[in-house]
Amino acid sequence: MYTVFILLAIVCTISGPYSVIASVGETDLNDLSEQQNSIVINKCCEPNEIMVDSVCRLADNYNQSLWVPQFKTEDGKDAKVEYFKYLSGVPDCATTQQRPIFYFGKSEDELNLLSDGRMRHLIHHEHSYDSIKDEHMATNMYSLHGSIIIPEVKEPSSYIHDQNKYCMDKILMTSTNLTGEYALVCVPQVKINWKDTSFLMRKVLNPLFHAVAMVLFLLTAIIYFVLPTLRDLAGNIITSINVCLIVSQAADLVRIFTEFSNHISFMITDIILYISLLGAFFWLNSYGFYIWKTFKSRNVFLRVTDVRKYCYYSSVVWSAVILMAAMAIGAHFLLDTGTNPYRKMRTQFSSSILVDDVEQETIGWLGIAIFFTPVAFTILFNVFFYITTLKVIKRINIYGRIHHKLKGCFNLFLQLFLIMTTAWLFLLLSWLNFDGLIYAHIIVNLLQAILVFYVCVVRQSHVTFLLRKSCCYAEPVPTGEWGDEMTHMNGGNY
Repeated sequence: MYTVFILLAIVCTISGPYSVIASVGETDLNDLSEQQNSIVINKCCEPNEIMVDSVCRLADNYNQSLWVPQFKTEDGKDAKVEYFKYLSGVPDCATTQQRPIFYFGKSEDELNLLSDGRMRHLIHHEHSYDSIKDEHMATNMYSLHGSIIIPEVKEPSSYIHDQNKYCMDKILMTSTNLTGEYALVCVPQVKINWKDTSFLMRKVLNPLFHAVAMVLFLLTAIIYFVLPTLRDLAGNIITSINVCLIVSQAADLVRIFTEFSNHISFMITDIILYISLLGAFFWLNSYGFYIWKTFKSRNVFLRVTDVRKYCYYSSVVWSAVILMAAMAIGAHFLLDTGTNPYRKMRTQFSSSILVDDVEQETIGWLGIAIFFTPVAFTILFNVFFYITTLKVIKRINIYGRIHHKLKGCFNLFLQLFLIMTTAWLFLLLSWLNFDGLIYAHIIVNLLQAILVFYVCVVRQSHVTFLLRKSCCYAEPVPTGEWGDEMTHMNGGNY
């Protein structure tokens, strides 16, 4: 009897540890198998965070539950995934741009997480007006500057993003206390359709026209800066106008290529564009003021090339530009909180779907209004300068050399005023986002540069004479500090 108990004790002692080891080994194998079979889900925020107004925040601070992914098959049916794991962070888009997508249940965009870890972006092109209006009121922070766009009736479009080309998370809109899903995706690579008119105008001719315009503006600025007799106050103002137009063309050229948004801040390019346009119109306004003031003066024999006078004009112009720019930028970041910080820029996706809207952070409408309202006032001031100066010219009976010089400046001012104002109006019309108006703006932008070069260089007989004299005949041009009008008084016949 005692022998039996001793044998049983020995068996239990030996088999016990091995049974525990076997159990532990089986659990480790199951965990390892789960990790190997887990689907990787790209989560924009950390596991304990959600998106709050497009910024990652702790879910507990807003009494919100964490994001629980819902899986679907490619045909739209519910799918069950037993094991998945999160990979936090934004997608790696390399040189392509990123696009935020918001899904609140009734929106045009729908986000489906596939059972293999990919994400499908489904775009519905048909919604009732009421659903669009309700969604617009709930998510007006991300609408197209407060406008309700009812799309045409089309078949739904879909894009499938690979596992490392998207991130997805729950989002909370604090303004409406609305929750939904948010995704940041890499825009698919553009498939060029060379037969598409929109692509040719926007991506081929538009940058080409900008390059030609920059060359023409640069030639005009160099001619008026290099030739000594043109470096009077009027010539320096024309040079400043062309330099501002060059900068505006360069900034607008950068904004054409929206596919490089990861490396370019469209906010900065917008600010540079609007500041340079504002500077160009302020310099044009100072040109009109100079002509108006000189004609109103009893003594027109003034040293218009005085450096101090140009410095005075320059300080006034750039101080006003900096002040208005500071007000516009401050209004955008401090006051423009109820409007969309994103403007939809159009880019081409594929040959079957010509264009799609891509949101890029740009300056808001309030900032644009502060930038462009002074331009409208300078146009009104220039109209006043033109009318009053024309009345003074009609009353003058005897013209001297200086009067002829100023009358030529007056005609040049009128031509520049008409050209730049027309181009500015077409820029405003292009924001209506009609293809015809956008194409017209692209063409007018080139015509602006051609006409500016024509009226400032080709049509000015004394400028062409100086160019022939300095380039063709290799003769030194006068370098007197009194400028071009002094050459007139010394008997220079152009």
